[in-house]
Order: sequence, then structure tokens, then C-alpha cells
Amino acid sequence: MEQYFPILMLALLALVLFVLPARQRKRMQAQQQEMQNSLTVGTPVMTTAGMHGTVAGLAEKTVDLEIAPGVVVTMARPAIMEIRRPLGAVDGDGTDSGSSGTTGGRPADGTV
Repeated sequence: MEQYFPILMLALLALVLFVLPARQRKRMQAQQQEMQNSLTVGTPVMTTAGMHGTVAGLAEKTVDLEIAPGVVVTMARPAIMEIRRPLGAVDGDGTDSGSSGTTGGRPADGTV
């Protein structure tokens, strides 16, 4: 049995280095595809470049984002990194999902 120990260790190493990361990549691709399929007009999103906007139009390979009132840019669909929730939106468990926003939990007008 001791003569097979190095072979078993190499097989375990191959599993850790190749199979497990491939499964993780596949899972992440499925999540990304699910997010792409759930996009609708009016959805607030963030791009891979960090630009925030609202979906103004959808095509097969592109998405139109309104980044300011009246300013619409067209981007490739894979550029959409995540769907953003408005500040103060409530999660299913009743907690405030927007409390960790850029305003530090304070109202946008600066009042305490």
C-alpha cells in the first residue's frame, strides 16, 4: 500500500487543482447567466467598470443603460456585473439591505 501513496497524493492534488475550480467556474457562469436572463427594463445595475445605471432597453447582445436623466449608453450584456437594489430596500428576512450604502446609513440629504 505504501508504494501507491505518491500516486494517491498526485490524484488528490489533481482533484484539488483541476476539478474543484472547474466546478466553481461552472457555478459562477450559471449564476451570471441567470442574472442576465433576469434583466428587465427599469432594473438598477452596475457594470464591470463600476458604472451605475438603470436598464432602459434590452437586445440579444447589448443593453441600453440610462446613467443620468436623458443619457443612455449601449453596452455589451456581459458588461453587467450585478443587479443593484435601491438604498433602503428590504430583504426577504425583513432586514434593511441598503444600510451599508455609501451614505453610511444616513439619509441622502445629510440630516442625522
